[in-house]
Amino acid sequence: MSPDLSPEISALLKSPDALIPAIAQDAQSGEVLMLAYVNAQSLAATLATGRATYWSRSRNELWEKGATSGNTQLVHSIALDCDGDALLFRVEQTGAACHTGDRSCFHRSIEMTR
Repeated sequence: MSPDLSPEISALLKSPDALIPAIAQDAQSGEVLMLAYVNAQSLAATLATGRATYWSRSRNELWEKGATSGNTQLVHSIALDCDGDALLFRVEQTGAACHTGDRSCFHRSIEMTR
């Protein structure tokens, strides 16, 4: 059984029943590591355990980061944006954040032409 999101936190979210983008950022360096999605159930699990838990859109199930890979995220803090529709997880990353094995999912650059 998974924990429920408290009414107080649910009230802060623009759409508590929707998927909410969650940016994972290294708590020490500030490096942006990845973007994933949470729902009320995965956010409640994250708050209860301190381990980043997301909603897998491809598998349609809860996904605790690192449960199978060992590349875990210990959540130090969570911030909500001004509109209540995006989250920032400041995490302690163990291992790679990206499923490709890279430290960050944002490892490919697009050259600006101006």
